Amino acid sequence: MNREKVQIFDTTLRDGEQVPGCKLDTQQKLVIAERLDNMGVDIIEAGFPVSSPGDFLSVSEISKIVKNATVCGLTRAVKNDIDVAGAALKNAKRPRIHTGIGTSDSHIIYKLNTTKEDIIARAKAAVAHAKTYVEDVEFYAEDAGRTDNAFLARVCEEVIKSGATVLNIPDTTGYCLPHEYGEKIKYLKENVKGIENVTISCHCHNDLGMATANSIAGAMNGARQIECTINGIGERAGNTALEEVVMIFKQHPYLNLYTDIDTKQLNEMSHLVSDSMGMMVQPNKAIVGSNAFAHSSGIHQDGVIKNRETYEIMDPLEVGVTESSIILTARSGRAALAYRAKKVGYELTKVQLDIVYVEFLKFADIKKEVMDDDIHQIIEASNLKGDLIRN
Repeated sequence: MNREKVQIFDTTLRDGEQVPGCKLDTQQKLVIAERLDNMGVDIIEAGFPVSSPGDFLSVSEISKIVKNATVCGLTRAVKNDIDVAGAALKNAKRPRIHTGIGTSDSHIIYKLNTTKEDIIARAKAAVAHAKTYVEDVEFYAEDAGRTDNAFLARVCEEVIKSGATVLNIPDTTGYCLPHEYGEKIKYLKENVKGIENVTISCHCHNDLGMATANSIAGAMNGARQIECTINGIGERAGNTALEEVVMIFKQHPYLNLYTDIDTKQLNEMSHLVSDSMGMMVQPNKAIVGSNAFAHSSGIHQDGVIKNRETYEIMDPLEVGVTESSIILTARSGRAALAYRAKKVGYELTKVQLDIVYVEFLKFADIKKEVMDDDIHQIIEASNLKGDLIRN
């Protein structure tokens, strides 16, 4: 079976920046946008131009420097929003306007106070107007995750007729289970006339911790664009994490799906976004967390030292991490101590290791983590006699 490409739509600079306290200035956005472009991202959602003069400027300046990726601006289904986005994107090599409206009963009744027929009319008008500025128009059906499938299909069919090239099916509240979201994409593939001519996109939120799983389920059922952010940052509990979906496709080749992302840049990209936004990456974050390739349990350490693949499904080099970490704690075994001792210059025999290990455990019970400098103290405190080899 031929492998199919899944486009990566990065919204770090739009949805990611909606996190309280994570505001970026235009220069920071330009640096991140250029790096995303170099990393192989297909679409960069640069901002929401009508929201502020600063956002308009950022989208406009990003449009000038991005060489390969499509540059996208977000709008509501409002004529002025679309006019402003069109102006902001005028210098982009590959511009896209991303417009849409809520489609769930919750949004139609309580947020927009309107009818389903009005929603369809406004959606069609927004796409048609965006089409006067750019050829590439993405339509989002906000809260599609909680939208009745039959009505969602009607909306999708009508906006395709109006010229939409991409259909974004957001799980806006992160409510769907993976099988439900996958079935929704499958339903649209089977029930929307003309859907074979457009790209279906997944935009999943992480309120229940299922954003990545839902995006993968969407791709397995026919979606060929995933909207995501570096480190999974975003509104509330965040978005699908770019680094996670990219590595899932890489580690599961039988899915026959791939991306063009240079994965060796993932770790550095994670640090750039974290530092720029002042938002720490949780240590246990998949792929890019500081503990992602760290081992402190003696059983795990022994396995990894003998063969990395016993406890690591990814080579850290694939994501830009130089090596796995063997962390010395009171849970560590002799193999880990010998490994780290060798790193700082000591070749311990089995007898010597047994002696040093006793002293090590005393030290480790006091400290949370034993560092390289501590190893020298432990060796000294062990009062080894005979030939201790020091490299």
